[in-house]
Amino acid sequence: MSARGLRNSVLNLPNLLTILRIVVIPFVLWLLYSGTPKMCFWAAFVYTLAVITDALDGWLARKYGIISILGKFLDPLAGKLIVMAMLVVLVDMQRAPAWLVVVIVARELAINALRSIAAGEGIVMAAGRGGKDKTALQMVGLLLLILHYPYDLYFGFTTVSVDLHQVGLVIMYVSVVFAVMSAAEYMTAFSRAVRTQSET
Repeated sequence: MSARGLRNSVLNLPNLLTILRIVVIPFVLWLLYSGTPKMCFWAAFVYTLAVITDALDGWLARKYGIISILGKFLDPLAGKLIVMAMLVVLVDMQRAPAWLVVVIVARELAINALRSIAAGEGIVMAAGRGGKDKTALQMVGLLLLILHYPYDLYFGFTTVSVDLHQVGLVIMYVSVVFAVMSAAEYMTAFSRAVRTQSET
């Protein structure tokens, strides 16, 4: 790829949004580490904007036909970086158990390795429904763990106190179940594709 082609690939809007999502990670971590309710709220706000750009950049790339090799590499990388960074910090702040991070990171490494092997064999492994559900649950669970503190929710006729930390943990536990199930789906699909390929 020429220097001009590379520049055009980097400077399209979807890729700029993806790069922005990576750049804001240290800022979110700085806000989160302060630990105060106000700063945690702002950390959650910036994190939510990053999650929105995760959906927006892919939609823009498909809508305007500006899908690039760089974008295909950066988009999943940015998503994984922000999830892993949040998880590591939340463990350090004792807002999430270490085993949770180990399971999630191990799952991601295993699936990435499986996809690399599949790509080497000419097999395309698309993300399954379980993997998408897992990602959605992780995003919501992390948001609640970032907010962390109990909040009073007013519904007009009554006020309910909600411990966002506990709700976030429950959602993350459910996401682990989906992560393991989707990993099994990937392995089954890979085995089936290898079997089909060997028969042809």
